[in-house]
Amino acid sequence: MMSKALSGKDAHVETTSILEGLDWKLAGARPDGAPHSLFQLVNHMAYWQEWVVKWLDGKNPKVPKHAAGGWPGKVGPAGRKEWEQTMRRFRDALVALKCRSQEVDPLLKRGEITRMEMICLVASHTSYHVGQVSILRQLLGSWPPPSGGITW
Repeated sequence: MMSKALSGKDAHVETTSILEGLDWKLAGARPDGAPHSLFQLVNHMAYWQEWVVKWLDGKNPKVPKHAAGGWPGKVGPAGRKEWEQTMRRFRDALVALKCRSQEVDPLLKRGEITRMEMICLVASHTSYHVGQVSILRQLLGSWPPPSGGITW
């Protein structure tokens, strides 16, 4: 049910494709005026996706005291290996969210929020930042990903 919301399918370049073909050296670049690098955005999305997976699993992950706590890591990766690990975390968290979105009654509540509402929140959050990734890639001259962008 929530698979398209999490993947971006039919709304924008698919979330799992947005990082395709991106050179690790560009991942840490910040064009003038950009508040975050691609590496920071991917770490941020992965952080909150993993947080939601824990929440959906019945755990009580801590909410950072300040927004900066949800932006882990440095501006750029130290090398290709760190970039690949970060992309893997991002993709793995998306897969975990898709699985969890199909496992249990989506209307089951935890506190004041249903599972479906939480998944919708993280899907919206991810789509917002996927748009930022798209813009940064365009500014860095690394667009579209090899699988293409959405055009008609």
